[in-house]
Amino acid sequence: MNLVDSSGWLAYFAGDTNAGQFVPVVQAVDQLVVPTICLYEVFKRILTQRGEEAALQAAGVMSLGIIADLTQEIAINAVQLSTERKLAMADSIILATARASKAILWTQDADFAGVEGVRYIAK
Repeated sequence: MNLVDSSGWLAYFAGDTNAGQFVPVVQAVDQLVVPTICLYEVFKRILTQRGEEAALQAAGVMSLGIIADLTQEIAINAVQLSTERKLAMADSIILATARASKAILWTQDADFAGVEGVRYIAK
């Protein structure tokens, strides 16, 4: 299983230099976990930068994966990760979701560099 965080999705949709790193992961939708917090973050950023139509298209692509809701277990584990690793709320929820799904977390977020189970791609 794989999980692309918001930074990876935004690179993918923008066609940034690292977009190619995320293409095979995003296209393997049967192995792709998509946390609802990532849907929120990506939709919001694209909505403000490119408008509602582009944001809806992005959400549609993201919805091809396996949507992972924020459960009580994930929330509690996220709090523990946030406290241990000094992570922001969204980052800790994303990491906890990846771990609950036994997924590799794909990211460009330097806060995840060196974390077990994370494939960090420097910008």
